[in-house]
Amino acid sequence: MSTDLTLRRATTIDLPEVAEVYLAARGVAAMPPEIHPPHEVRAWVCSWDLESRDVWLAELGGSLVGFANLTPTWLDGLYVAPQAQRCGVGSALVELVKSQRPAGVGLWVFEMNTPARDFYAQHGFVGLEHTDGSANDEHTPDLKMVWPGSDPLAYFRSMIDDVDLVLGDVLARRSALTRVVQQHKRAASAVADPARDAAREQAIVDRVAAIVPELGPERVARIVHTIITESIDASRE
Repeated sequence: MSTDLTLRRATTIDLPEVAEVYLAARGVAAMPPEIHPPHEVRAWVCSWDLESRDVWLAELGGSLVGFANLTPTWLDGLYVAPQAQRCGVGSALVELVKSQRPAGVGLWVFEMNTPARDFYAQHGFVGLEHTDGSANDEHTPDLKMVWPGSDPLAYFRSMIDDVDLVLGDVLARRSALTRVVQQHKRAASAVADPARDAAREQAIVDRVAAIVPELGPERVARIVHTIITESIDASRE
């Protein structure tokens, strides 16, 4: 096989061959088995809209040996054919991805896929969020990794800004629900300031602490206590 690696954008004509590389590479990767039969995978890849995503191909000696599938903010997939792995193809593709997304890019990788996690870490990707896998098709724990681009501080701050918007929405919903619950408790007990349910609040702390183990139970308890206290206080106004 030629050692001259070329990279180019895919066209719709290339997509059937891209599907074959995907199936072959995924079949030997440290990943859960593909849950869709090959004919569905081929149909899915061939349906990709190349107006809304960038698919880059890696070719050796004119043969397709890998590809990277990019949306404006995500690396949706990077796969190298088994016979071309550990030959620099993946590194060439990921460096191309970084050149195409200089402001930063994210991806999801299965936690069990240690080779892929190590590969991306070697190329400057940072691990962030772990999930239990309930949101992916395979229901397998995964990890969000990001390459923060040419201005990492700005990239991470923009991510915090996005999270703060979600946090604001959650606090608004929590406050509204607390107000309604307090109204029902006051009506049922005929007292202006019903007692708080310590057991229920501890159960909330336990559930939240399980989701964010990095904070630890004590920090989570302080945060939850503050949210509940302030929500109850607001409900009195």
